[in-house]
Amino acid sequence: MVETRQNFEVRLTTLGRKHAAMGNGYTTKMRDDGLIVIKPKRRVGRGFPLRGLLGLVAGFFVFKALMLASLGDITYNERVAKLQQGGQIQQAGAYLMQIDPTTRFISGFLDPLVD
Repeated sequence: MVETRQNFEVRLTTLGRKHAAMGNGYTTKMRDDGLIVIKPKRRVGRGFPLRGLLGLVAGFFVFKALMLASLGDITYNERVAKLQQGGQIQQAGAYLMQIDPTTRFISGFLDPLVD
């Protein structure tokens, strides 16, 4: 009697795992003998969120361009120069906040909107 209950529990656990796996989708195939076999699709790891990283980088460039458009070249460069006088973290920030071609290009579009 106990053995029957244990077999039932094992079968129930197996069915629960199969059901959860089929929640991601499944494929059906017919074997050579005519039996239709259903297999769950493998869930591929999501990997690194490349789209999120690109959005973050684009947002950073837009932020820099907005600062450049609102402050002007001279004031912006003065503030970056002030950052370069600080510690290592401030110097790294100054390096990232330098005016580059991408920032200048985006700033050209934002200039009329800021004024």
